[in-house]
Amino acid sequence: MLITFRTERLEKACNTRVRAVREWGERRARLIGRRLDDLRAAVTLADMRFLPGDCHEYKHRKDYTVTLDLDSGKRLFFRPANDPVPTLADGVSLDWAHVTAIEIIGVEDPHD
Repeated sequence: MLITFRTERLEKACNTRVRAVREWGERRARLIGRRLDDLRAAVTLADMRFLPGDCHEYKHRKDYTVTLDLDSGKRLFFRPANDPVPTLADGVSLDWAHVTAIEIIGVEDPHD
């Protein structure tokens, strides 16, 4: 899967081990790296449903945001980067089987 990042700072933090550890700590940096490796290896977003990390649509946003659980309530947030966003026949629900590109938008605790 093709992965882009919302900001250059986020991209460097996610893809540079030293920056990731500085930003999120050793454990979370390792988990983020693992989740990004899983995403890169996936052909479509549907492949992520069967891997650890509880990949699910974030229902509190209506822009097709998807999250992957990390630790201590933190999640990796991303959105489909396909244009247009693939949807099912209802025109509303995300078609995971056709999402082949994503944009990482952040690492956060949605309850903060």
